[in-house]
Amino acid sequence: MGVRELLADTTPLTVPPFRRLWSANIITVVGAQLTVVAVPAQIYAITGSSAYVGLTGVFGLVPLVVFGLWGGALADVFDRRTLLRATTIGLIATSAAFWVQAALGLDNVWLLLSLFAVQQAFFAVNQPTRSAVLPRLLPPELLPAANALNTTVMQAGAIAGPLVGGALIPVLGYSALYLIDTCTLFATLWAVIALPRLRIEGATGNAPGLRAVLDGFAYLRGHRLLLMSFVVDIIAMVFGMPRALFPQVAHQSFHGPPQGGLAFALLFAGIPAGAVLGGVFSGWLSRVRRQGLAVVLAIVGWGLAMTAFGGAVGLAPHARKTMLGVAVAALAVGGAADMASAAFRSSMLMGAATDAVRGRLQGVFVVVVAGGPRVADVVHGGSAAALGTALTAAAGGVLVIVLVALAAAAVPSFLQYRAGAGGPGG
Repeated sequence: MGVRELLADTTPLTVPPFRRLWSANIITVVGAQLTVVAVPAQIYAITGSSAYVGLTGVFGLVPLVVFGLWGGALADVFDRRTLLRATTIGLIATSAAFWVQAALGLDNVWLLLSLFAVQQAFFAVNQPTRSAVLPRLLPPELLPAANALNTTVMQAGAIAGPLVGGALIPVLGYSALYLIDTCTLFATLWAVIALPRLRIEGATGNAPGLRAVLDGFAYLRGHRLLLMSFVVDIIAMVFGMPRALFPQVAHQSFHGPPQGGLAFALLFAGIPAGAVLGGVFSGWLSRVRRQGLAVVLAIVGWGLAMTAFGGAVGLAPHARKTMLGVAVAALAVGGAADMASAAFRSSMLMGAATDAVRGRLQGVFVVVVAGGPRVADVVHGGSAAALGTALTAAAGGVLVIVLVALAAAAVPSFLQYRAGAGGPGG
């Protein structure tokens, strides 16, 4: 495969609506990541406790599950442009509220957590709707390239945001970061307003209820391989995502300031940095036929990387600078493994989704992909209070390896799945 074939296909950018959304996303993704960094950092600065940081998992997960599933059903009924407009305005309002509380110096952890919950509710409706829009804007043959472009921007922002945010928190304070996020969201609002009408063909306009959500799960239940792809991802994220530990690890293990700093920024940037590198050298992905086996191997790699991260944290007192480099490198390896897993799982989902259920399947996808780390925040934050950060991270990585092996053994057809060998119901 030549160098040109390895580079991103920019053909989707010739379609004006997608180009506007993608260009706006370049601006807004960094601002969003500033808030992702600022919220846990501010909570830790107020409380000095990873357990309180872990509570972001509870306050984020509940609205994410409820509104993610319901939002996916809404995206299968109402004009998707209208939903995107409303939820984008809601995200702007909550980001502005974060700015106000920081500027006033309220230092109220429960207010922060409540605002976070409201923000996650708007996000949970926005994301499945945004994903469901893509096939309406582009022909099918351009969807893989469009997804690659979107993923590249998201992961690059996930690197720049923590690096910039972690470094700027001690200099500018939390309020400045929240204000930047608020302002950048107007770029997305502009792109959404410019979208064409996106009514769902045959929709009644009536708000969907529980039955519509259950129909989406019924569709998923009938596709065992897709269901399994969600199960192994939940295992990887719940037991192997140590991000709730980053503030405490940066402060106590690597002697960074309690309000942020370079070590904090590097830890937050490690996983997305690895994902970007994995994406740059992802030409081999399209040649893999046994995608189920590839998913399992990638998640085992993730578990090994998180075990190594925990080991580096445990050895930090003996060689702080060296172990910081090892810890970040382990997170980067994990990020590359997670990128590969996500690529194969997304391919399976794309093969199953029809327009009639696309919003609901994307709602489930958002709940699993974003909800898993929220549960992990609670699990890791609470465990660290009892076991310490190093043992919590290392044990989580080992559990990932063991549990994903057991899951694969329970459903051997997942390991045997080959791309193009039939439908995903298997």
